[in-house]
Amino acid sequence: MKIKEIIVVEGKDDTVAIQRAVNADTIETNGSAVSPATIEKIKHAQEKRGVIIFTDPDYPGERIRKIVSEAVPGCKHAFVHKRDALPKSGRGIGVEHAAPEVIRESLSEAHVLDVEQEELISKEDLIDAGLIGGAQSKELRMALGEKLRIGYTNGKQLHKRLRMFNIQKEEFRQALMEIIQEEQNA
Repeated sequence: MKIKEIIVVEGKDDTVAIQRAVNADTIETNGSAVSPATIEKIKHAQEKRGVIIFTDPDYPGERIRKIVSEAVPGCKHAFVHKRDALPKSGRGIGVEHAAPEVIRESLSEAHVLDVEQEELISKEDLIDAGLIGGAQSKELRMALGEKLRIGYTNGKQLHKRLRMFNIQKEEFRQALMEIIQEEQNA
């Protein structure tokens, strides 16, 4: 599988994992302090071939995603679930631990996040659904992020992520109903 866009990753191990899964070029940020030179490289890549941001499903990965997407508008975003990014042994979490088929699937589902989209789902909708401020909110957000393929978020980020992915209220409701049914059947 050949990827046209250049993939932004955190480090060398991520590049190795990406290249095991697909034929693609990468730009490594080398940590969450993304340098101005790296941002310029990513801007150039976006102009020439397009960019997919594919960072680890943790706080530093989300920080890099935010820095790059704010500096370089129009990038696509790919997400790997935490459970797919855990090492077989040892510590840490990251894209480098994901299986090639997981990486291919994540990249094939990369989306451009539309941050200017009008509000589709309100914060009140999130509170009413138990996604913010409830005893099981974190677990519910994790399940929703997985179901909608938008990655894990905290309560504050969820509203923005739903808007960026242009998630319609009906799609949101359907995903919640499926999660509730799955929990009842478990």
